[in-house]
Amino acid sequence: MGVVVYAAVTLAGPHGVRAWKEKEHLIQEMRKKNADDARQIERIKEHIKRLDGNPEEQEREIRERDKLVRPDETVFITGDPAKQE
Repeated sequence: MGVVVYAAVTLAGPHGVRAWKEKEHLIQEMRKKNADDARQIERIKEHIKRLDGNPEEQEREIRERDKLVRPDETVFITGDPAKQE
């Protein structure tokens, strides 16, 4: 009888089945996040490979990111410049 009561208290207590299910849920969420992060890392690696052997692509990306222009270029901004960023 004591074993049954101990088992019931243990399973229903703070370290019982409910806690186990919460931890399982947390583990599943972490696995999903890890998979998402792994996909993001692969996309970044592919992007780096694409840029590595292509100086024109490197220049285009740097100019776009840093909003750079060459001295002989003219830039025309149409519309509200604050909204274009």
